[in-house]
Amino acid sequence: MAAVIPAVTRISSRIIRILGCNPGPMTLQGTNTYIVGTGKRRILIDTGDADVPQYINHLRSVLNYEEIDLAHIFISHWHHDHIGGIPDILESLGEKTKYCQMWKFPRAQDELPDNVTFEHLKDGQEFSVEGATLRVIHTPGHTEDHVIFHLLEDNAVFSGDCILGEGTAVFEDLYDYMNSLQDIANIQPNTIYPGHGNVISNPMEKIKFYISHRMEREHQIMDVLSNNRKQTFGEQDLVKLVYQDLPEKLIKAAESNVNHHLVKLLKEEKVKKHNNLWQYNETHPYIKTC
Repeated sequence: MAAVIPAVTRISSRIIRILGCNPGPMTLQGTNTYIVGTGKRRILIDTGDADVPQYINHLRSVLNYEEIDLAHIFISHWHHDHIGGIPDILESLGEKTKYCQMWKFPRAQDELPDNVTFEHLKDGQEFSVEGATLRVIHTPGHTEDHVIFHLLEDNAVFSGDCILGEGTAVFEDLYDYMNSLQDIANIQPNTIYPGHGNVISNPMEKIKFYISHRMEREHQIMDVLSNNRKQTFGEQDLVKLVYQDLPEKLIKAAESNVNHHLVKLLKEEKVKKHNNLWQYNETHPYIKTC
């Protein structure tokens, strides 16, 4: 059972975590939001859901107790449990956000809160406040606009929904997602502060698990295709061959998962697609990797 996350936690001299108070099947105990910095003007990463007065009260208490304002609000991605709280924060904490800038990586069809103006984050961009320097790293996959924030002073990463404190993450594009996991691995962070779940103190082990978890399913799919190179398969066919004793209610989800893998493999030219059926690509021999 996961350790209980308090409503407010001082993680270090430069990081305060405030739980979004929005528990659920997808949000776990709630969305983690983080105040970063040591000076009068600090950065808030993510804002939880809309219409959660308990979260706003906790945030207000922290800002008042610390006698600080918000210089910037960074959004890791467009999902409602990360961006939804911005209007409530601006309305309820006006004096504390009077000169605050809102930042988000652009998305093709952004669904942004009304009456909120966002500046565009850029890959590699750096922001500094007293006690903290954050580098923006575009990590698409969970969503196309997803970013993480690399805290340079501690070599720590605020991972949003790319890596969770418990369980595994969902994604829109597996090809992009796997590349993003490798980008985080290349940082070799000392600590990961996830968008949901507890602090990850063994980042490289966690990232390796995330990668191997996805590759295991990919190997199963490719084994079927490579052992039956002249045949074509639909997602339903592959689910029956790859998943053992799968309850009927989970079949559609499994088909979607298999499709994510196939689209990734298509981008890597390891499979071909004909009339919505999939086949091993003989021109790019399959080499199993860990």
